[in-house]
Amino acid sequence: AMFAFDMASGEVKWDFKGKDLIKGETDGSSFPNGGLRATHTAGGYLAIDPSSPIFLRGDTIFLPSCFVSYFGHALDEKTPVHRSVQALSDQGKRLLGLLGHETEGLVANIGLEQEIFLIPRDAYHRRPDLQITGRTIMGKDAPRGQEMCDHYMAPLNAMGPALACMQEIQEECFKMGIPLKTRHREVAPNQFEFAPLFGTASTQIDNNLMVMQIIEEVAAKHGLAALLHEKPFNNVNGSGKHNNWSIATKEGAMMLNPKSLNEATGNPEAFPIVMSAIVSAIDKHGDLMRMSIASPGNDFRLGACEAPPAITSTYLGDDMTAYLDAFAAGSAAEYNPGTKTFSLGVEGLGHLSEFTVPAEDRNRTSPFPYGGARFEYRAVGSTQNVSMVNTVLNTITADAFKTVADRIEAGEKPADVARDLYNTHKRAVFNGNGYDESWPAEADKRGIWRIDSGVDAIQTLTSDKNIKLFGEQNIFTKDELEARQEVLLDHYTGTVEMEALCMIDMIKQHVLPSVKESGVGPQAELEAALPVLEDAVAAIHAAGTAEEKGALARVLRLETMMDIRETCDAAEAVVPAENWTLATYNDLLFMDMYPNPHDSF
Repeated sequence: AMFAFDMASGEVKWDFKGKDLIKGETDGSSFPNGGLRATHTAGGYLAIDPSSPIFLRGDTIFLPSCFVSYFGHALDEKTPVHRSVQALSDQGKRLLGLLGHETEGLVANIGLEQEIFLIPRDAYHRRPDLQITGRTIMGKDAPRGQEMCDHYMAPLNAMGPALACMQEIQEECFKMGIPLKTRHREVAPNQFEFAPLFGTASTQIDNNLMVMQIIEEVAAKHGLAALLHEKPFNNVNGSGKHNNWSIATKEGAMMLNPKSLNEATGNPEAFPIVMSAIVSAIDKHGDLMRMSIASPGNDFRLGACEAPPAITSTYLGDDMTAYLDAFAAGSAAEYNPGTKTFSLGVEGLGHLSEFTVPAEDRNRTSPFPYGGARFEYRAVGSTQNVSMVNTVLNTITADAFKTVADRIEAGEKPADVARDLYNTHKRAVFNGNGYDESWPAEADKRGIWRIDSGVDAIQTLTSDKNIKLFGEQNIFTKDELEARQEVLLDHYTGTVEMEALCMIDMIKQHVLPSVKESGVGPQAELEAALPVLEDAVAAIHAAGTAEEKGALARVLRLETMMDIRETCDAAEAVVPAENWTLATYNDLLFMDMYPNPHDSF
């Protein structure tokens, strides 16, 4: 409350001082901190981030802030983002200056596409796994999934709760200064998406965190539950948060847009130099890009023909690739993206004329495709705070710009440096089908980064290469990296433990009683599964290090629990509906289809 009582008169007076907004102090030991804080060394200090708008919602002021320890270690996600933007700005300004263009610095811009599921709340309350873990750890497929391709981009059911819910989410966000530009259905039943206007990285991250909170709160008002998990349902598409990343000068020149950059610099070599540097960053630091998306939910999503595989590559398109190949071979031509003209074949009608499209197709199987003025990191998970994602993108790009600038200052010609980088690192460019079964083997032959295990990817954070990278760019100290790795591994292990314990409870309290009451189903197999799960959880607890715990948790989750799930789903297939106490996929997934069985008129 922002008031106090005058002790002399007893009257109420306002007690709100600007200095209270600027900085604060709190307990830093109660947050996941990887050992950077402890109960006897608990100080955590907050400093308001004036670059990100303050949010007013109801009677609460939300103040985007940086959070550091008594020794200056970053305890938050925001501080490293700002550090990475500073590094990107410093090195980008330096590089552009060497190319003949003076600028005050660079900014990193992002636009985040947020995918979600909306399900009936009454069914949600009959699924302990959804309530506790955010995903269904068992559940037989419904007779219908997404085979008919009739959900994606179809209009929302005007008579159902999803449309009203999404409208109110947009309204609540708009009140807070967050314009959600689009809303639409997604591929899977009951799956939807919002997308905002793009903006600076730190601001958009703060906005997205508020959007996720508002989605969950507003959904409840409409009798719905919002699921932000990457893979809440088996055998239908999961959810991502596509991170559209671009960089620009503070004066507004877009560095990934050839026309904009060429006009600003007057140097046709600037664009291929920038692109060659970024290609080198992707090839050199693909391990960090993979680490940045190693969220627990992404284990089920990457490479499943709904998200790019766990191979770090980039799609540039044939037109751009041909240009860079020619540039690397010695061409000095300016890049002017081509276009294609299409005819619908009905010009004689007089109202449908020819139209043009970009020369490049759209590759949705690439984890990091170029899109004309931006790169779209498509592999990011829907639940993620994307701070680490953008910290990595900014940092590896800053490092690449530094490499080019260092070599130019050492006497090499800028174009020669770019040609060498592109020729050395173009193996990371892949314009083909990332879902093709032959691609992983081809990627291995190329020697590019492929890390299938999220647990293994997390552990690259503290490699000698990456400690050196983040240290040189003043992003993370070694202690900060080790702390973050421990927090990420603990988060993974804790997530798996909750899922395993939930599966045990559901088998004991729901599946086995239903099987026994019905006199059908794999009772012996279900009973045998319980000690297997309990022993696996105990083994995780007994493991000595966070790395060992993470490795055991991954096996439990992706092997043991998957096998036991099949047994549970086999039981659901034979138990009569009246004896099955859990909400089924039929109950959960078809709220927004025509007709809508959940509507009451």
